[in-house]
Amino acid sequence: MHSNILKTSLFLVPVFFLCSFIPSDKELVKDETLIKVIIENLNAGHYKPLPIDDDFSKKAYSLYVKRLDINKRFLIKEDIDQLKQYEYLVDDEIKNGTFKFFDLSNDILNKRVKEAESYCTEILSSPFSFTTDESVETDGDKRDFAKDEKTLKEDWRKILKYEVLSRIDEQLNIQEKAQEKKDTSVEIKTFAQLEKDAREKVKKRYDDYYHRLSQDRRDDRLSFYLNCIVNVYDPHTDYFPPKDKENFDIQMSGQLEGIGAQLQEKDGYIKVAGIVPGSPSWKQGQLKEGFIILKVAQGNAEPVDVVDMRLDDAVKLVRGKKGTEVRLTVKKPDGSLLVIPIIRDVVVLEETFAKSAILRIPGSDIKIGYIYLPSFYADFTNGTGRRAFTDVKKEIEKLSDEKIDGIIFDLRNDGGGSLQDAVDIAGLFIEKGPVVQVKARYGAPYVYEDHDPEVQYGGPLVVMTNTYSASASEIFSAAMQDYNRAVIIGTPNTYGKGTVQRFVELDKTLVNQDPDLPPLGSLKVTIQKFYRINGGSTQLKGVTPDIILPDVFAFIDRGERESDFPMAWTSIDPVPYTKWNIPPPIQTLKQKTEARIDHDSVFNLITDDANRLKKMKNETNIPLQLDKYRRLQKKLQEESKKYDKIGRDSTGLFVRPLNVDLPKINADTSSKARAEAWEKNLKKDVYLYQASQVMKDYNMLQPKR
Repeated sequence: MHSNILKTSLFLVPVFFLCSFIPSDKELVKDETLIKVIIENLNAGHYKPLPIDDDFSKKAYSLYVKRLDINKRFLIKEDIDQLKQYEYLVDDEIKNGTFKFFDLSNDILNKRVKEAESYCTEILSSPFSFTTDESVETDGDKRDFAKDEKTLKEDWRKILKYEVLSRIDEQLNIQEKAQEKKDTSVEIKTFAQLEKDAREKVKKRYDDYYHRLSQDRRDDRLSFYLNCIVNVYDPHTDYFPPKDKENFDIQMSGQLEGIGAQLQEKDGYIKVAGIVPGSPSWKQGQLKEGFIILKVAQGNAEPVDVVDMRLDDAVKLVRGKKGTEVRLTVKKPDGSLLVIPIIRDVVVLEETFAKSAILRIPGSDIKIGYIYLPSFYADFTNGTGRRAFTDVKKEIEKLSDEKIDGIIFDLRNDGGGSLQDAVDIAGLFIEKGPVVQVKARYGAPYVYEDHDPEVQYGGPLVVMTNTYSASASEIFSAAMQDYNRAVIIGTPNTYGKGTVQRFVELDKTLVNQDPDLPPLGSLKVTIQKFYRINGGSTQLKGVTPDIILPDVFAFIDRGERESDFPMAWTSIDPVPYTKWNIPPPIQTLKQKTEARIDHDSVFNLITDDANRLKKMKNETNIPLQLDKYRRLQKKLQEESKKYDKIGRDSTGLFVRPLNVDLPKINADTSSKARAEAWEKNLKKDVYLYQASQVMKDYNMLQPKR
């Protein structure tokens, strides 16, 4: 799985269609070739290929129309009626390599987005009255498409009024608190001034929004459409244009070739949002956070103006091969200009890799090793690149040198990655044996095994999971659970992704490819389903922890089962395996944890908060009258105050870096600050504290050897 709801941005959704674009003959040939080669590869390689028929057409049509305007803020019923003619024709378009439905939807939405932009400009040009008793529905699923333009404009009026009202309320609260405290540093404005300021800010935000939309290209729009088609097969089969595949590889490998500057687009400018420690930019020293990049030159070549350029296009200019020079013309915060030469190099994104710490509970002598793994990463483009397996193995070696009494392996929010690394990491904790079964479309299941009889770490093991632990995380957790090798602790059920994907480079599958044809990109195809060694699947159901902890989002729909067209749960025969010779005392540990949780004030708050969010989930109709709105917000704020302490206070857990890591951490202020921030967060982590308590109990119950 390669996975914030802000009140002020509730209605800003990704709409990929703004500029009218007439494709050239070459682009039409490319589009026709692209859809045909995608379907050919899906038919040949997908675990469960689908017939391209009317049923497929209906599903693709429905998914596309739903995602096209997910909050129902642009299209009207007349538009839906016009698109409806293609409900059972998408399959014919696929077979013929035509895009009439796609082009029609583009034309319609182009028109509606431009109309919406004019609505925003007109509506936000005049003050709102907040005395009228009216409300706005903030849940798109509860609304229908507007019946006509007049109704849609009225919907936009309420949307914008709501956003302005929320900003006014925030400023009124600031002013009222300042007056209570006699704080003269806060300027007290009239309501009319606050209303005008709020309107201008909302207007600015929407101007930026429509500007970003104006930069979309046909390739962006087409990939969106194609993904609605391929997602009918399953949620994890995706089309990747060339640039998206490059970003995916960076995410998986944790490194890139460039300068190590994190960039963002703001107000038409490319702004430096951060510098990666240890990167070429960091070593060169002149480029700083907050600088605006105006031009980019490749060595001595003519600089290219990047003002008002798409962010991904600017990033392409900045990135480049190791050893090459890029020259950035930047504007500093004081307004002065500077040309900064930087030699590109391999940039390692350290925060994407495994790391560890030593934990202690007050009053206990138990020394706990803690390993955090953000993903099962692997550099598929470089056989000698970093892998999750080799890094985890090193962390275990370092922890063993510290004479730890147990390991907590944290896979929370780990969306998966390399199947082989999940298998190899499992092998570090067990004697040789099967880890996971993988079944393709045809033939018997293939069993991935650990063939190495050596156990790198045989002591107590606790694995932490949550709803966003997916795929490879579930493979590892399930194997540890089936072997009785570890205690799995976490919120109810993991994500439920029980499928395996591989990338297909579409250009390589073409026969007699036209050399003038632009690159087609890649297709991520679901080719297998994986099964536990006990025969069960994690698909949809996920892995249920041995010890379940309360979850604030317990009643919020999440996971694979909430995706469009997920693959079904199935099971196969188990394979023989030998369970761990000293299994953890699960029942006793569970009872002890439940007893602690029952008397834990923070977890009681988490349970209360979960029930509160369940209730709030259905209360989506918001009043637009000032007094009513403010009363509602004060009520919500008062209710939420009692939950503010969740994750705010230290649990008392003692956290320190490993001795061998200290020289690297103390090498510079940035590394030290990052390490200190991480340790501070761990100390506040109530789930980690409970996992540590489980480890303490585990040690006390462990048979003496």
